[in-house]
Amino acid sequence: MTRPISELRREYDLRGLREADLAPDPLAQFERWLQEAVANEAWEPNAMTLATATPDGHPSLRVVLLKGFDQRGFSFFTNYESRKGLELAANPWAALLFIWPELHRQVRVEGTVARVSAEESDDYFRSRPAGSKLGAWASQQGEVLSGREVLEQRMQELAARFQGQEIPRPPYWGGYRLSPLAIEFWQGRPNRLHDRLRYRLEQGAWLIERLAP
Repeated sequence: MTRPISELRREYDLRGLREADLAPDPLAQFERWLQEAVANEAWEPNAMTLATATPDGHPSLRVVLLKGFDQRGFSFFTNYESRKGLELAANPWAALLFIWPELHRQVRVEGTVARVSAEESDDYFRSRPAGSKLGAWASQQGEVLSGREVLEQRMQELAARFQGQEIPRPPYWGGYRLSPLAIEFWQGRPNRLHDRLRYRLEQGAWLIERLAP
């Protein structure tokens, strides 16, 4: 590239975020921002970075898709035997990051994660396209493969196995829900003096705090 990375910058000047702008409940505020991201045609508006860690503090992160949220928290689905699944089984603390560059916005969420019920996982799995269902069976997430043809061969075999049948949910695949203890709304502002407003759960009620950028 011709320009040094240190010179790559842009000014954030779309709007501000005041305490008076916020909904009293962070989930209502999140829904408001998510719908604005959808309306502004943000790329994958429900994409979120999920950070997990081992009990001794080794972190890992990846992008997953939010598949639902309500007062209980934020839900997503994956392979229980994946790295994130194994780390969550050993250490339930996790964090989420949503970023919508089109609006100069981020949302950070911190809390604990637990599996959703088998019924909820079944309901979501039934809603998936057939190819995605087969993919959940074909991929032992994170295993070392000798080549892509291994996956493609498995898909062919599974398509033949389940032809004309309802494809069941694999026993090692299902949902998780992160129950938030803190949710921060970040709005980019000029001169890097960004607005950061955080909801923090304290004795069952949400406390709103402004943080220095």
